[in-house]
Amino acid sequence: MDSPSVPNPKPEQLRLAALGELGVLDTEAEREFDALARVTASIMGVPNAGISLVDADRQWFKASHGIEIGETPRDIAFCDQVVARGEALLIADTLESEEFAANPLVTGHPRLRFYAGAPLMLDSGECVGSLCALDTVPHPDFPIEKLDRLRDLATLASELLEARGRRLRGEIAAKIVSATPHAVMAANHRAEIVYWNTAAEKMFGLPAAKAIGRNVMTIIPKKFHHGHQERFEAAAEGGPTRLVGTFVELEARHADGTVFPVELSLAPWGSQDMGGFAAVIRDTTDQMKLRAERDRNKQFLDAVVSNLPSMLFVKDTDTRRYLLVNRKAEEVIGRSAESMKGKSDAELFPGAGQTFEHNDLKVITQGGSSQTEAEFERDDATRVHIRTTRVLIDGPDRPNQYLLGLSEDITSMRKTEAARWRLANYDTLTGLLNRGSMLAQIERLIEAEHRFAILNIDLDRFKSVNDQFGHVTGDEVLKVVGARLADLSDENTQIARIGGDEFVCLMTGERLRERAARCAEMIIGGLRQPIKTRGITAHLGASIGVVLYPDDGRCVELLRQNSDLAMYRAKNEAKGEPCFFDDEMDAAERDRRTLERDLRTAIEEGRIDIAYQPIVCVATGEITSVEALARWSEPDRGAIPPDIFIALAEDCGLIDELGEQILRRACIDGLAWPEKLKVAVNLSPRQFYSGMLTDTVLRVVEETGFPAHRLQFEITENLVIQNAAEAFSQLEELKSHGIGISIDDFGIGYSSLSYFQSFSFNKVKIDKSFVSELDHSKAAKAIVQAVVGLATQLSMSVVAEGVETPLQRQMLEDLGCSHLQGYLISRPVSASAISAMVISEAALLPA
Repeated sequence: MDSPSVPNPKPEQLRLAALGELGVLDTEAEREFDALARVTASIMGVPNAGISLVDADRQWFKASHGIEIGETPRDIAFCDQVVARGEALLIADTLESEEFAANPLVTGHPRLRFYAGAPLMLDSGECVGSLCALDTVPHPDFPIEKLDRLRDLATLASELLEARGRRLRGEIAAKIVSATPHAVMAANHRAEIVYWNTAAEKMFGLPAAKAIGRNVMTIIPKKFHHGHQERFEAAAEGGPTRLVGTFVELEARHADGTVFPVELSLAPWGSQDMGGFAAVIRDTTDQMKLRAERDRNKQFLDAVVSNLPSMLFVKDTDTRRYLLVNRKAEEVIGRSAESMKGKSDAELFPGAGQTFEHNDLKVITQGGSSQTEAEFERDDATRVHIRTTRVLIDGPDRPNQYLLGLSEDITSMRKTEAARWRLANYDTLTGLLNRGSMLAQIERLIEAEHRFAILNIDLDRFKSVNDQFGHVTGDEVLKVVGARLADLSDENTQIARIGGDEFVCLMTGERLRERAARCAEMIIGGLRQPIKTRGITAHLGASIGVVLYPDDGRCVELLRQNSDLAMYRAKNEAKGEPCFFDDEMDAAERDRRTLERDLRTAIEEGRIDIAYQPIVCVATGEITSVEALARWSEPDRGAIPPDIFIALAEDCGLIDELGEQILRRACIDGLAWPEKLKVAVNLSPRQFYSGMLTDTVLRVVEETGFPAHRLQFEITENLVIQNAAEAFSQLEELKSHGIGISIDDFGIGYSSLSYFQSFSFNKVKIDKSFVSELDHSKAAKAIVQAVVGLATQLSMSVVAEGVETPLQRQMLEDLGCSHLQGYLISRPVSASAISAMVISEAALLPA
């Protein structure tokens, strides 16, 4: 027979939660549950019985007798119907049941024909499964009174399950109490200790065996005995006390008599007759130390905030009113913190407050952080620039409760920036635009394809003023020149000083050629007028070259070149008249471009030759090194002087390629000469610009196999003065690989003894201009003598260049020069000639 279907009155989630709290699912078999399954089968008179628990999606057997399967899906489980009904279910013959005849457990394995199940009801009212009896044959005459026995057995199974859960929870609680780092003790109504965990033993230094049976006053300092005795007795009797249900700060006593801080909370346990109170005690020694540290840190942070060199404020994000303002903010704003707290920006700063509140609201609504700049006027009428970073911070009541602002007074910085901007864009001496600013203006006009004219102005006879009256007077003269030129400025005309005595006039608008000519004449006429300053009268003039865009060039570089050509022609030929650029003037420039093209081809084809000039040791007469000198000839031009094509290579960007080619050739030639012979190669200042010089040199040395210690580089003082820091950095790296460094043409105008403090040169070469004047110039002789003395003190070799006469040789020897180079010894010769000289071992110094 089928029992009626009754819906489960408890929500499913509560039922599953109760099942989970039992902690029984998927556990190992247990003897008492297995025994109950066997008894159930015996009493029901069937071969199969089980304790079935119904989870969210399955039926699982905690115990079974004669049942082969351990679990089934919930949707086909007969026991799920017992759970759904909450009542016992009897199916005498499953094939005769419309509800169960098609069930897979009936039509397939194990082919059930009989089922009886009683619900497993917990004390809380939830049904977690059933105790069931099963058979593969029907029982049409199953006695109904046996169903009552099944209910009784199900009640026993439920009690076993709950007892097991309580036991499990007790074991867990015991383990937790035993393992907790807090001391746990329990006392009876007489305040005698009846439980004492491991943590209590460690905390109070008292083993459980000695603690149990003692009065709780054992752990209370004597000075507190009276008060605490009353509280503990009240707690033991279940009376009201503030020690129950919350942690209270107290002091406790260790077995050795020391007193330490604790937090204690009491809870009653047991009944009125059999019970008392339990205590959880936390040692707060570390916490108290941390609290004291936090207090010190707070005091420190308060001092930091108060004395922070930046303005700091905190606002409530809801009201946007000030909560905190530090001392620096008082200084910047000019008001006290107390006068600002509780007020909004709109109330405090009627002029700028709306802007401040808008910036606040942006961060509050969008989150993140932002940085803004603003200006406001203080009460004393001074204007202050501030830069503020705003960020949201969480508070105790809600996320993003506070808006924190950190502001800097950037008034001085903005003034400095304005001064720097003026310095970057204007000439400090004349107040006119400077070179960079003028070039930027020209670039913008070219980009916009606006027509314009450039007047390149060079002062005549200004060098004489500087030489005669000094640079201070020269500067005063330049100021007057700048003032006269500035009078010509308008919205279509701008004036700039681009160099020492060089000026540029930039004109835009209509009729450029006509206006440029008239303006140039006005400038020439104006600068002819005497300039009186500092008690002197200066008579100047001006040479002006004019170019038009786009007629005379479409880029800045070409316009500058052509304006220079026009200006030079005005200086050399026009004599007081402006000169406009034209095609005839460009002939020399075209020739230069042709020479550049030929040089590029010669370098690509490897047609740059090298001659070598020996350098001999004065003491031995032997060749110690040779200087590699580039040589270039063209069939239609003949020999091109090195100073021309080297400078051309520097200007047109070929110097790196040419320098590498000369270095590689010199290294290859040098391999044919004795190990003692060094090879010197000249370096151009432009080779240092790319930053690749060191990599190039080391690569060539490695690829040719030429020993680095046989290689020397000669640099001019001009290289050092252009960019000393960068030059010395690269030279130091080269020297670290064993390469020698010489300073060439020393003393011709850029000399600075400070170079020898910054870099340790291997050799110094005295310029030939001093050597040529030795026999008739005391100054030249003194300079050579000074250089030799300095080099000797710094352990450097000294090479005298341009030695052409025996007298020069003798004087240089007497002055202490260690090496000589010049036509007296040998002109520059081929590599094979050097080989012949070395093989013959002929003395190159004449007797």
